[in-house]
Amino acid sequence: MGSGFSFLRTEKQPAAEPGLGDLPESCVASVLMYLDPPEICKLAKLNRAFRGASSADFVWESKLPPNFDSVIQRVFDDFPSELCKKDIYTRLCRQNSFDGGNKKVWLDKRTGRFCLSISSRGLAITGIDDRRYWKRIPTDESRFGTVAYLHQIWWFEVDGELEFPFPSGSYSLFFRVQLGRASKRFGRRICNSEHVHGWDIKPVRFQLSTSDGQEAISQCFLNEQGKWVHYHVGDFTVEDGRAPTKVKFSMTQIDCTHTKGGVCLDSVVIYPSEFRERLKCF
Repeated sequence: MGSGFSFLRTEKQPAAEPGLGDLPESCVASVLMYLDPPEICKLAKLNRAFRGASSADFVWESKLPPNFDSVIQRVFDDFPSELCKKDIYTRLCRQNSFDGGNKKVWLDKRTGRFCLSISSRGLAITGIDDRRYWKRIPTDESRFGTVAYLHQIWWFEVDGELEFPFPSGSYSLFFRVQLGRASKRFGRRICNSEHVHGWDIKPVRFQLSTSDGQEAISQCFLNEQGKWVHYHVGDFTVEDGRAPTKVKFSMTQIDCTHTKGGVCLDSVVIYPSEFRERLKCF
């Protein structure tokens, strides 16, 4: 009788091998601390464990500058207090305006180092209110939307100063300048260099000084027409990021034996010194 019955035989299924999704979030977060922010954001797309770990406060606190609280107090009038560290990092990576919109500061997304820019409106420019010499012109080639254009002048002098809680490190300061006036025709960029003159006779002098006694002086001829150039003024070092550093700087050509003109002044920029090679691509 038993030969008429059939029996179903079941085989044991092998246990699933553990994968990345089985890692504890705390372990994943400890690894993410050693990666750059863009890499962290890419890995957050892998699975739930990585997504949760990528939002851990201690991961993003390790990416923020040690004195980010001082920078927030200097830049923002009303900064949300309930933001997590990841959201604070994201907010600081924007180009944040302060001092009436004449200055912008932002974190470099990859390194977490602060960069800063001061518009031509935030500088003391000799003769800027006399339309015989200077003119404000709108442009989409400036992060501030406007630049100062010099028609012609005998005494060229631009001064500026800034007090800011820079984190510890080495910084480089540049003037962003263009010989000629750019515009667009039929959708193409053109640059009128007709009124460029006087910059090849005597060099322009750049100076920098800080509140703790550091000084730098450099000079060069302006001779690259039709493109924006970052002219290096000098470097300074911040030892104690807990205290604000005051920086004074200038760009002058005050030899009154000849006039000079046809130049656009956009801004002054301050970058971590290791970024100097990047500026050649801007």
